[in-house]
Amino acid sequence: MIIKTAELETVAGVTTKGLPGTGRPEFAFAGRSNVGKSSLINSIAKRKALARTSGTPGKTQTMNFYNINNELTLVDLPGYGYAKVDQDFKKKWGRMIEKYLTGSKTLKGIILMVDIRHKPTADDLDMYEWIRPQDLSCAVVATKLDKLKRSEVKKALELIRNTLRIREGDILIPFSASTGAGRDEVCEYIENNMREVE
Repeated sequence: MIIKTAELETVAGVTTKGLPGTGRPEFAFAGRSNVGKSSLINSIAKRKALARTSGTPGKTQTMNFYNINNELTLVDLPGYGYAKVDQDFKKKWGRMIEKYLTGSKTLKGIILMVDIRHKPTADDLDMYEWIRPQDLSCAVVATKLDKLKRSEVKKALELIRNTLRIREGDILIPFSASTGAGRDEVCEYIENNMREVE
């Protein structure tokens, strides 16, 4: 995937009326707060600060739509599982995300991100089980690969695969924002699923 242009196009929050229709294939990035969604988007786009990264979990409270090459859209969803977020606001987040995931006519796939160092959480499993019956492809991306020793990686990936019960046809990609390992595989997944938008 050759990146020519990349820009933040639209921001949608819990008070936004209606969701933007880009007319381009969309890929949504889901995962717990601070799992590295913004870092992966920056890596794909080859931009250091296209998506803002933060050390503070729960910082992203909007859905951010990034226009890549005027050919596709990457959608950074608010992170889930952060306890300090107000419960009422958290419910609104959930409704906003579900409305988008079930209502977008151009959503072609979901990239579910988990931390390779830890067993997937109940929230991760809930998200994957929600995706499972949908007519959507899914790539599970295990972030922070560089934090593990090489000898630990296989066991960590097996734990993720077994905990989520990854279905046939979905893929599991280890990724490191620091080294770029896994970036090409994520880009290949996106390119393979960029079916023509009706």
